[in-house]
Amino acid sequence: METKQSIPLLMPYKMGPFNLSHRVVLAPLTRSRSYGNIPQPNAKLYYTQRTTPGGLLISESCVVSETSLGYPDLPGLWNRDQVEAWKPIVDAVHSKGGIFFCQIWHGGRVFHQDQPNGEAPVSSTDKPLMCKNMYGGQFKPPRRLRSDELPAIVNDFRIAARNAIEAGKQSLFPFGC
Repeated sequence: METKQSIPLLMPYKMGPFNLSHRVVLAPLTRSRSYGNIPQPNAKLYYTQRTTPGGLLISESCVVSETSLGYPDLPGLWNRDQVEAWKPIVDAVHSKGGIFFCQIWHGGRVFHQDQPNGEAPVSSTDKPLMCKNMYGGQFKPPRRLRSDELPAIVNDFRIAARNAIEAGKQSLFPFGC
């Protein structure tokens, strides 16, 4: 009969400064349950139900800007309202002893909806996806990102990363470490 100590998945693991109590990780799952790109209170229940002391959770895709939103109803991390909405969620995970990382994300060429400015989504390529989107329609055709636009995308990620850290500041480990 196997014991907990003989099952590698259940054994502790040191990951940088984090001491995980086991190696089972909640992988990022796109939930699409945010409204106005603000995580809702039900996200607190969702993540805390999956939290174990010393367990690692990775958040769903958190978009870095209004123009990086590939799927509808994803939470964002580019404005103050979003940061404030994440705080109680992160705090609840940390209060149960969980380690919570934030997945910051840009949709690239995976866009189900029009851009806020009516332009095509930006990507590293102008080749459209040929498969159907989650609504059975076609993805919006992207346009290739110009070199001069890259600093703005990098800045979107910088702001989102800082906002993720801000959302977890009241806890022992910031969200997004």
